Amino acid sequence: MGFAVAPLFRLAKAGFVMAREGVFGLAHLPDLPAAPRIAIACARLLERRSVKNKSAELRLSDAMNRLGPSYVKLGQFLATRADVVGKEAALELSALQDRLPAFGHEAACKAVAEQLGQSVDEIFVEFGEAVAAASIAQVHPAMLRGKDGEVRKVAVKVLRPGVQRRFQRDLESFYLVARLAERFHPPSRRLRPVAVVDTLAKSVAMEMDFRLEAAGLSEMAENTSDDPGFRVPEVDWLRTAKGVLTMEWVDGRKMSDVEGLRDDGLDLEALGANVIQSFLRHTLRDGFFHADMHQGNLFVEPDGTLIAVDFGITGRLSKQERRFLAEILFGFITRNYRRVAEVHFEAGYVPAHQDVDMFAQAIRAIGEPIHGHDASEISMARLLTQLFEVTELFEMRTQTQLIMLQKTMVVVEGVARTLNPHLDMWHTAEPVVGSWIRDNLGPVGKLRDAGEAIGAMGRIANDLPLFADRVGRMSAEFEKMTAKGLRFDKDTAEAIGKAEARHTRSGRIALWVIAAALVGIVARDLF
Repeated sequence: MGFAVAPLFRLAKAGFVMAREGVFGLAHLPDLPAAPRIAIACARLLERRSVKNKSAELRLSDAMNRLGPSYVKLGQFLATRADVVGKEAALELSALQDRLPAFGHEAACKAVAEQLGQSVDEIFVEFGEAVAAASIAQVHPAMLRGKDGEVRKVAVKVLRPGVQRRFQRDLESFYLVARLAERFHPPSRRLRPVAVVDTLAKSVAMEMDFRLEAAGLSEMAENTSDDPGFRVPEVDWLRTAKGVLTMEWVDGRKMSDVEGLRDDGLDLEALGANVIQSFLRHTLRDGFFHADMHQGNLFVEPDGTLIAVDFGITGRLSKQERRFLAEILFGFITRNYRRVAEVHFEAGYVPAHQDVDMFAQAIRAIGEPIHGHDASEISMARLLTQLFEVTELFEMRTQTQLIMLQKTMVVVEGVARTLNPHLDMWHTAEPVVGSWIRDNLGPVGKLRDAGEAIGAMGRIANDLPLFADRVGRMSAEFEKMTAKGLRFDKDTAEAIGKAEARHTRSGRIALWVIAAALVGIVARDLF
């Protein structure tokens, strides 16, 4: 058990910090078994007196920030998993802000020099103090002189020193909790807590390699080059490394400044629709989407163009998954609940032994109340939450590939509603979803699929001579084996000989042990 001492110690420390900040006071005791209820009651004895006047959001924010970047990311991630932590806890965690104090300017300059192989003064005309700091990195404004001598402003993102080591250490604790949950709490196995931590670990590992973020920006720029009202910053590849990302400086207004956007004379309703439709376009058309589209990562230019930054977290869907998503959304839009249920079975989200009609009935119970309310109350977040409420009833397993999608859909809807509180999610989504359905599942899509199938058959036909040659050589080898027996090359024969010798020695030793045991038994019986 020695290997588990350090993670256990870190978990105990985390528990102490959460108790001091009053996090355990947010638990709803009546619904818990006796043992956890007693443990939480004891933990509450450690609360600071000042926490009684704190909101749930502040308690969580203070605790997570004290514990460090790993726990901030964990809290944000769990906010997407209402099926794991519960609706109320997910709502409280969703308010957790990814804001930490900036690390020193000198440390940032040192990190840039180490990553780019030159001092900051050699690379930039000017390198300013950090203007934004999060759990993974912070951003500095800088001035860069181009080949033509013109000076332009850029944003330089610098990885926090030591953050990778810290995350790796804390992930050991997260894995320990997940494994214990799966071992000792069978109902949690359906939610796959270890797979949840795996997803978090992979996401954070990719987020800490800025070369991958730069590649994501580049891919998104190509995908959206012809999209109206959306773009991403241009990457400066020559001044980008694993721990440093240099890109175009964005002068637009942050989307969190709603009053400022209104003062600029922008159409907030159109802007909200653009957020929703851009996300759905990227997801369904490209299968590649920005998975962290909160207000802090979205800027608006004076002409209303939306600029997305911070591509550390992205999501992908295969063509098949995109078809399932589009059909599910379109089924809700058109109130075809039977088709929504069938798609869940086709995708394997619901086990085949369940009743499709019963599941369609459960889907109807979710969809009808949403369609029956005012547009301002039609919420994708509400729909997704209710969908997860039926997962246990129908033995649906967590689909880890959809975690990022679920999170982003909820966040994007929230962003759009800050701009237009009466946003009709389904009316706004219909042009993009309906168009994708017509293009990919209608006659045009079927013709395209047929063309792809013919192309695949053509590629197979081109490879047939190669296959025939391989089959011919295999046939010749089989004939040799039939005529002369199985033959090995020198190295293989020597390896088999050594293995056989080891096996023979082991066999002899085993025989001597058995013989000695028999002698011992006979001697005991005689004397």
